[in-house]
Amino acid sequence: MTERVKLVPVEETLRMAAALGLPERNARGGAFRTLAHNPDLVKAVYGQLLTLLFKNRFDTRLRELMIMRIAWVTGSVYEWTQHWHVATGAGIPEDVILAARDWTNATNLTAADRAILTATDESLAGKTISDAAWAEVTKYVTDPAEQVEFVVALGNWTLFSIMLRNLRIPLEDGITPWPPDGRIPDSAKGG
Repeated sequence: MTERVKLVPVEETLRMAAALGLPERNARGGAFRTLAHNPDLVKAVYGQLLTLLFKNRFDTRLRELMIMRIAWVTGSVYEWTQHWHVATGAGIPEDVILAARDWTNATNLTAADRAILTATDESLAGKTISDAAWAEVTKYVTDPAEQVEFVVALGNWTLFSIMLRNLRIPLEDGITPWPPDGRIPDSAKGG
């Protein structure tokens, strides 16, 4: 699969990241190199992304399970692959991450995990999070700042999934897709 928008050369994105005060490691990735065609957009999108990843109040485990669910349901190989590494690096057990694929039948998830995944699925189905699902979320995510961050994060990684899939942003060289077992969701087949 070939990207739809040519990637900006790494040398240029490294200069851009330095000028914007963004981490160099981001400037090498396909998402950054695609967004780099629009420097103002890079600054806005990566400012939000880095806040959600590194200045987060919302629980990292819950955020990563939400992201993995979004990636699985939407068939975003880039998002699944990148966040597999983020989630495992955060100490989330592989079996818990994999449970996001079929979480309603999983036996290793907490009530908080299930609340977040229910709300995520409702949002991905194009619905507003129901009052019942929201009540469950707020049992475990009690701080209003974290509740807002959860919804912003849900939107952020849904946006990234849309961008990654529709612009066909490729994985970096040497990265194995769909870790740990290469299993691909039906949503990623044929497209």
